[in-house]
Amino acid sequence: MKQDSLLITGAASGLGRALALTHANRDVTLHLIDCNGTGLADTAARSEALGSRVVTHTLDVASVSAMREAVTSAGQLDLVFACAGITGGTRPGPDGDTAPTEPEAQIRRMIATNLDGVINTVLPAIDLIRAQPRAADGKRGRICAISSVAGVVSFPGTPTYCATKAAVDRFMIATGGNLKREGVLLSSVVCAFLNTPMVATNDFPMPGLTQTCDAVEKIMKGLARNKRRIVFPKWIVAGSRFMDLLPVGLAESYYTTQPIGAAGTMPVTDDAC
Repeated sequence: MKQDSLLITGAASGLGRALALTHANRDVTLHLIDCNGTGLADTAARSEALGSRVVTHTLDVASVSAMREAVTSAGQLDLVFACAGITGGTRPGPDGDTAPTEPEAQIRRMIATNLDGVINTVLPAIDLIRAQPRAADGKRGRICAISSVAGVVSFPGTPTYCATKAAVDRFMIATGGNLKREGVLLSSVVCAFLNTPMVATNDFPMPGLTQTCDAVEKIMKGLARNKRRIVFPKWIVAGSRFMDLLPVGLAESYYTTQPIGAAGTMPVTDDAC
């Protein structure tokens, strides 16, 4: 699998940073994108210390024009990772008669980042990769977007996060069904909790919590095998799919007892590995 030139969004921390540092060496060019300039510069410095040529773009993935310019300027891409994302949940009402809700600003921001940001990454990457020659394995390039186990459930505590991740997964799988004949592999990563800043302040059990280094290994193995959907831990995703087959009221009787993670993107910290 050719891995000479990579583009990664959400590269300032978490899985995006782990992917960058895992691939950083003197034979690799990394195109790193994030709106967090400080974290992005740190990832870039670490990658350069490992020998990589690094190009950074401090921008918001929700910007159509900025993303198209950044992706197109790469010239050639072997691997693209759309990792940028934020999370958030409902907030309790002021009294017992008021239902928990998500603020409108949070809903729109999550859609702009988690869904529009992926589309803004993937569409120009498709255009770029389709024009490239095929590599020895027959592929012109690979594009991977990070979905979530949340995308296979309807958890009342994080409705917009569930919706955006479901849309990402369906978009990548369905679009990839057409593009595979041209040698462009589109993959969706459906995973549970990753040990990243996004879950850093969660104070409840997170079954199947995966370290970022292990997540990178699973993703890369899946891409090398041309898997369209990369799933881990499989038991959690399988159980979640089963829950989604239950009558809505029955599933909700369980979901409404579950804790909700803190709203918004969590503080940036180094990931354990």
